[in-house]
Amino acid sequence: MVLKRIHIFVTGRVQGVFFRQSTRVMAIKNNVNGWVRNLDDGRVEIVAEGEESNINALADWCKTGPANSRVDEFELSEETSTGEFENFEVRY
Repeated sequence: MVLKRIHIFVTGRVQGVFFRQSTRVMAIKNNVNGWVRNLDDGRVEIVAEGEESNINALADWCKTGPANSRVDEFELSEETSTGEFENFEVRY
């Protein structure tokens, strides 16, 4: 199995709208491992690894996010997979 790793930064109304928790639910649903956290500058940061189709599904979801969020900017970069994650967690 070939793993794909992505690093995402999401800007907009993405804090206080259950973006992190919803991202975790979507990641688990898509069998993706990694983490999500809020940044001090108001963005949300996500690092995720999984099969390409699952990673793409999570990335597509992050472009709109949960119901009360508003995504103004979506920044995605691909990185080298490490296989270091055993689950998907919300980091604080």
